[in-house]
Amino acid sequence: MQGILLLVAALLLCSPLPVRAQTTVLPESVNQVLARYKLPPASFSVFVQKVGAAGPLLLYNEHVPRNPASAIKLLTTYVALEELGPAYRWRTEVYADGRLKDGVLDGDLLLKGYGDPYLLTERLWLLQRELRSKGVQHIDGDLVIDNSWFAREELDPGAFDGQEYRAYNVLPDALLVNFQSVNFSFRPDPARRTIGILSDPVLAGVEIDNRMTLFNGGCSSRGSHISMDVNREQDRPRVIFSGKLANNCSEYQLLRSLLDGPAYAYAAFRALWEEQGGSIKGQLRLGQVPAGKEPLLTFMSPPLAEVIRPVNKLSNNVMTRQIFLTLGAEKLGPPGTLAKARQAMEDALVRRGLAIPELDIGNGAGLSRDNRVSAWSLGRVLLAARSSPFGAEFQASLSLAGLDGTTRRRFENDSLAGQMHLKTGTLNGVTSIAGYVRAQSGAEYVVVAIANQPKATWGGGQEAQNALLRWVSRQ
Repeated sequence: MQGILLLVAALLLCSPLPVRAQTTVLPESVNQVLARYKLPPASFSVFVQKVGAAGPLLLYNEHVPRNPASAIKLLTTYVALEELGPAYRWRTEVYADGRLKDGVLDGDLLLKGYGDPYLLTERLWLLQRELRSKGVQHIDGDLVIDNSWFAREELDPGAFDGQEYRAYNVLPDALLVNFQSVNFSFRPDPARRTIGILSDPVLAGVEIDNRMTLFNGGCSSRGSHISMDVNREQDRPRVIFSGKLANNCSEYQLLRSLLDGPAYAYAAFRALWEEQGGSIKGQLRLGQVPAGKEPLLTFMSPPLAEVIRPVNKLSNNVMTRQIFLTLGAEKLGPPGTLAKARQAMEDALVRRGLAIPELDIGNGAGLSRDNRVSAWSLGRVLLAARSSPFGAEFQASLSLAGLDGTTRRRFENDSLAGQMHLKTGTLNGVTSIAGYVRAQSGAEYVVVAIANQPKATWGGGQEAQNALLRWVSRQ
């Protein structure tokens, strides 16, 4: 008898520990937040699964199609890595249409863009440096821009919310320079009772009409406000600033977009070119590079694996839209269109066994009221990304909670800082979070939480997410 008892005891010791069963009940800590803010549980969707596990740990309204806002960028960047590869680079080509002698190009200079999302001012300077090394210093003709790699389908940058000058509403363009944005710095000078306005970058031909005034007060004074208007009816675009700033403010900054893609690229190129001693006699002209013509210079972007970091960590909309249209152009042929990009996305997901019948991906960036995906589908994509050969590149592109990106203030100075790679999404009435959480046990979990409700954005949605993330971290 004693031998039997010892055998039973040994078998019990050797048997695996019980696995926590799947649940469809939200953790009490999450329910408490929803109740405190009067957020209906029906507005909340959750997917939680341990990486490598046979099935989910927690599911809640997981199949309800919801608007994920910027969390949809996870789909765009995942498919881009899979279809284009982490080493994919965009090119920008420069052509000389005329005779080049003694530093003078007797003809036009042509720039052809292929959708580079990261052609910043400093990289434009490097392109121009390479161009000067080819012997070009003075251009007697026009600066011709060929942006035909993408179709010009969207013409109103304010279509989403009426804020056409906001940087997040910039439209994609095959030759996109510096996110098509200008950072204006307002610097009060109390002694002279003036306000200086500087722009970065400087755009050739763009005038600043400064009508700002100072008043006595601190930076927190309610009287401070800046109004901006853009007059494009003249030959030289004019930006008009009016309003007031408190004299005790050291500096105020405003990031805005003023010009369309070609106009911005031309103004930025010309200002930088002339700053380095070059000259352009002609003006901006749109055109296409003649077939068979060889480029004088081909300038390459950083690899895709690097480009998706600002996309996901900082939730850059226009960069995402560039990547999305690139998918369409590369997979289904130029010009890149929204229809081609959506088809390329659908085809790629189906090939990987990740068909998402409820998916409405819009422009690929989440800047839409019509986007739809379920927590279940987004969770499956995150699991697939984790097991992909490019999973490390994908995960590294996400914001590290408490350390950088859009979640740098979440769990800051907390033991959970650095333990979560996450992508956030926020619109009025929408809040979402999705990514990977390393639990105290060392296990890694995929987590998706989406809330669609008028009060979700500022009425407890983020707190409910944080409660869920803490619960997962304790698994």
